[in-house]
Amino acid sequence: MGRAFQNRKESMAKTADAKTKVYSKYGREIYVCAKSGGTDPAGNLSLRGLIDRAKKDQVPSHVIDKALDKAAGTGGEDFSPARYEGFGPGSCMVIVDCLTDNPNRTFGDVRGCFTKTKSKIGTPGSVSHLFDHCAIFVFAGDDEDATLEALMEADVDVTDIENEDGKLTVFAPHTEYAKTKQALLDAFGEIDFETDEIQFVPQTVTPLEGDDVAMFEKLLDMLNDLDDVQNVYHNAEV
Repeated sequence: MGRAFQNRKESMAKTADAKTKVYSKYGREIYVCAKSGGTDPAGNLSLRGLIDRAKKDQVPSHVIDKALDKAAGTGGEDFSPARYEGFGPGSCMVIVDCLTDNPNRTFGDVRGCFTKTKSKIGTPGSVSHLFDHCAIFVFAGDDEDATLEALMEADVDVTDIENEDGKLTVFAPHTEYAKTKQALLDAFGEIDFETDEIQFVPQTVTPLEGDDVAMFEKLLDMLNDLDDVQNVYHNAEV
């Protein structure tokens, strides 16, 4: 699958305002993950991975604890996932994952980002069928055979394993996330995962040139400025 999973656009915390947005997005995602799967990271591997990522991105402990406390209580905010797909500058493909308490508002905001950058929002499934929805784990190591054997013994439907620069990258179907992570932990003990998440990985890339590059960056910046947007995936090659 190559290194295409790096085409995910990360939120950049360059200013205090940007950091606040990153903290808010992590807080919302942790709340939803804990609400649906339990607040104990030991029993909710998705939550455990999410908290680890938050800490690596320097999200303060009080932000994480507040989200967990809210999830442990009764009631609370009613966030639901929403996914939008479309075509960006140069006909590149874009997937926008959101968590929202007002789908109508979120759709309007996302559509506005596409419209203002000469892009076109599409119907559900219009581009996602050209991405692989994968669980991805990257960690230090070089023994592909031992890793594959451990995953096969755990009956994991592993898609691919790459060995590059002293790091192993394991790809599995997104539905196998928890099973894959547990198999790796059981086989190798505590692992410091460089990447531990579910992403949309493009099957092909679309090179961008000229004015399309600037317009594409504008689209990404506008989308990532929206509070409801959690992740943006694309197949653009800049």
